Amino acid sequence: MVVVGHVDHGKSTLVGRLMADTGNLPEGKLEAIRAQCERNSKPLEYAYLLDALKDEQSQGITIDSARCFFKTAKRDYIIIDAPGHIEFLKNMVSGAARADAALLLIDAHEGVRENSRRHGYFLSILGIDQFVVVINKMDLVDYRQEAFEQIEREYRQFLGQIKAKPVAFIPVDSRNGFNVAAASEKMKWYKGPTVLETFDRFELGRLDVDKPLRMPVQDVYKFTALGDERRIVAGRVEAGTIRVGDAVLFSPSNKRAVVQSIEAFNRTAPQSAAVGEPVGITLTEQIYVARGEMISREGEPPPKVTSRFRVDLFWLARQPMTPEKTYKFKLGAMDLPVQVEEVSWVLDASTLGVDRERKSVNRHEVAECVLRTRRPAAFDIITESPRTGRFVIVDNYNIAGGGIIREALPDEESDLRREAFVRDEKWVRSRISPELRAERFAQQAALIVITGKLGVGRKELARTLEQELFNMGRVVYFLGMGSVVHGLDADIHAESLGDDRLAREQVRRLGEMLHVLLDAGLLVICTAQLLTDKNLKDIETLVSPAKMVSIRIGSRAEGEADLQFDAPCVAAQAVSRVIGYLKETRVLPDL
Repeated sequence: MVVVGHVDHGKSTLVGRLMADTGNLPEGKLEAIRAQCERNSKPLEYAYLLDALKDEQSQGITIDSARCFFKTAKRDYIIIDAPGHIEFLKNMVSGAARADAALLLIDAHEGVRENSRRHGYFLSILGIDQFVVVINKMDLVDYRQEAFEQIEREYRQFLGQIKAKPVAFIPVDSRNGFNVAAASEKMKWYKGPTVLETFDRFELGRLDVDKPLRMPVQDVYKFTALGDERRIVAGRVEAGTIRVGDAVLFSPSNKRAVVQSIEAFNRTAPQSAAVGEPVGITLTEQIYVARGEMISREGEPPPKVTSRFRVDLFWLARQPMTPEKTYKFKLGAMDLPVQVEEVSWVLDASTLGVDRERKSVNRHEVAECVLRTRRPAAFDIITESPRTGRFVIVDNYNIAGGGIIREALPDEESDLRREAFVRDEKWVRSRISPELRAERFAQQAALIVITGKLGVGRKELARTLEQELFNMGRVVYFLGMGSVVHGLDADIHAESLGDDRLAREQVRRLGEMLHVLLDAGLLVICTAQLLTDKNLKDIETLVSPAKMVSIRIGSRAEGEADLQFDAPCVAAQAVSRVIGYLKETRVLPDL
């Protein structure tokens, strides 16, 4: 649970008082703080129980998010005391990002402030739908009911505009402990729960265990030093339950497998794992999966997979977020380049004024945007699975913003992605798995596409690379586009389809042919003169889950690629660099 609110509205005092009144402090802690306050001629400051930094104690503000452990008869809690000053807004968001519920404090004397509104909106945008508004420092308004009700009306109206519904409003005097752990005679007019009672009324994680399985892949481990040849896929269950024997799907790669065992640190291997549990799983087949994949259970709704999505976003960096710049999009263990495709509107969180003409998002602003990642991402809509619907944006290794995903949008590969998903689901599989082929051939199946204009040396590089890989003992095949156009595509013509439909059908057929060769475990080298970035994305979608490596000969302005060579290409020099890249990306594992 996170405690938020404007600076000096009493967050740390509330939490400190709560812990003192319920016996959750270490022995001697309260006495030490009381003695410190007496030495400095100050009244007892319950906030000092949490504010550990010298600057915090001297200035009376919270700078960093403090964590404390708290226990009631019903359950255990971690309480996060988040800073309220606007300069430390990033710290507040960091503290709130992992919370299940929240307390939002408002000073009864000062009333609703700009940061009160901003924090309320941020709780909403972080997907925290269970929170209580605490009207603190009621002693400063003589515990008057009308003062409490005026703030409640004003703040309820604001929350209604952003579609946020608090569980309750509670009048509190945290310094004296009134309505914190026990009801107060000073406010007989209030008939609702105390803060402590509200804690135990929260229904935290009430539906997550019943949701479809979601487990982001954090990493894949192999402890060969002990003779253990298993690959252990590690991660934390973010929704649902995973069990031994489950048939699971990895997104966005579309790889499928069956859970053979569940591994846990320093305890007997369990038969299942539920929400919040960090575990490892082994699979009946040793498939290659990568960090950032999302595990779901076959037969249940899978995560959304697309490169375009509509988000509610808050921005914390000093430099504005603009469509011209590329950032890093992080959700779970997934990490992808991302750009702003569209800024729908920018909202002033304090006034709720909307600007629909803006093309950038400034510091401390919130906005609705359309984001586009360079490759497809696997995620959920925030209303369907909150833990896999939240993300952060990174700029130069710093967290610059974050938000929630409201809608998955179609991209150029959506139709092909659906086609590939159904194809893989219905694929008649051999007893020889792709992983067994990879082990026998000492390589991962991969497509190497070489593009460039006429005369730049595409085919010479392809043939030289094929020869070198063949000499290394690899199973490799060179497929030129001419072989496909005059063979598989001999029955289709521009006269009957039109140029656009002809190009789409040629790419579709090429992708399916390559998929068959890759399913056989080959390294396939393909050359083409006129493949656009869109064509390459279509092919990558169709050959998934096999890896695709793109090589472009010519100017970088002609498109993006994994490897780029100047034209004309000197094949003998370029081959060593290509092979080095294949080793680096584990297409060619060390023997």
